[in-house]
Amino acid sequence: MKKAGVAILGLGVVGGGTYQILTEKKEYFKKTQGVDLTVECVLEKNIERAKQLGIDDARIAKSIEEVVANPNVDIVVEVIGGTGVAKTFVTTALKSGKTVVTSNKELFAKHWPELEAEAKKMNAGLFFEASCVGGVPIIRTLQEGMQANKILSIKGIINGTTNYILTKMANEGSSYEEALKEAQRLGYAEFNPTADVEGFDATYKLSILSSLAFNKKICIENVYREGITGINKEDIAYGKEMGYTLKLLGIGKDTENGVEVRVHPTFVKNDDPLASVNDSFNAVHLVGDAVGEIMLYGRGAGALPTGSAIVSDVIFAAKHDRFFYACFENNEKGNKETKFVGDFTSKYYIRLSVKDTAGVLSKISGVFAKNNVSILEVKQVAVEEGKAQIIIVTHMCNESLVKKTLDKLESLPEVFAVQGTIRMED
Repeated sequence: MKKAGVAILGLGVVGGGTYQILTEKKEYFKKTQGVDLTVECVLEKNIERAKQLGIDDARIAKSIEEVVANPNVDIVVEVIGGTGVAKTFVTTALKSGKTVVTSNKELFAKHWPELEAEAKKMNAGLFFEASCVGGVPIIRTLQEGMQANKILSIKGIINGTTNYILTKMANEGSSYEEALKEAQRLGYAEFNPTADVEGFDATYKLSILSSLAFNKKICIENVYREGITGINKEDIAYGKEMGYTLKLLGIGKDTENGVEVRVHPTFVKNDDPLASVNDSFNAVHLVGDAVGEIMLYGRGAGALPTGSAIVSDVIFAAKHDRFFYACFENNEKGNKETKFVGDFTSKYYIRLSVKDTAGVLSKISGVFAKNNVSILEVKQVAVEEGKAQIIIVTHMCNESLVKKTLDKLESLPEVFAVQGTIRMED
């Protein structure tokens, strides 16, 4: 039976969940996986937190140097987060020849090439299943389950905080501010929610996932990013009436014209499987040229779901003597030959506040026609004396044409404001 010693760096929510799984299921892993895993030490500045988990003083390390000097430690689990001390600790572990398992999507998205280079030098493993979509095994699916395919697209709800907020806005009519406050109360959102609500978290994850899916390094700078802070409940309600549900999606497509990678609020049809993914749950939809469509669904965060992904990497590392690395040119700038699509093609939802007078709709339609934007659907709602809302859904068109159309509409005296513009995916 193979034996492996584990060190855990950080005993927060995820670190605590990881420790719980490793200790409570030790005998189960012996029986079902043929590995004997022992938590040899932890690195946690909050000593009381470690003691609450039942960890004795002898196993509480005082420094990363003490951790990597321990000959019984084979695998180092990093669950600290961020790119400061976490990067230092991970680099130190790799340089010491220790295999690293991390849940740190920001660290991995920003420094993957550098970390992988250190791992290769020392023939150490570098695992990151828990960095994307919590307990959903998307990384291993891409690396080991889809090799027969050229993956054409990856699309998913990959941030639980924003999905909770949008679900609450849709189902209860809450404002963005009300839904965010509730998400913070429940612990889904941080006190400073910027990383989630502005789309940074989803951008890190899409960078990692699209790199694996398309076998080419996709840097975070290549990902178009737009958060949900500009979304209001009126647009969600109008979309709902028209048969659409709003989600913050990470979308990647490998097309003849190049790769497009984007994170933004998106309307999907109510019969799309992603429309029924609610609250803090995540889901990823893949399309391969051989297998067709695949969707993975589950909890995107939390102590035990994320701990599950971490421990799956620990077990995999313990059972293998040889490690594998990226099959593409993995450097900080990506491959210069990779082309990226900047002028996306999509359907668009557009909401206008206009004068409620004769001929306004005709004039607006004329602006769309002059800019080669075809209208699929129109809805007009009188909101008060002399004022109306016009909701327009376009056919597929280029983003540049939509921007030109909106610029022209905003200059019309009959248009008070362009109040909402949201992309749509079929």
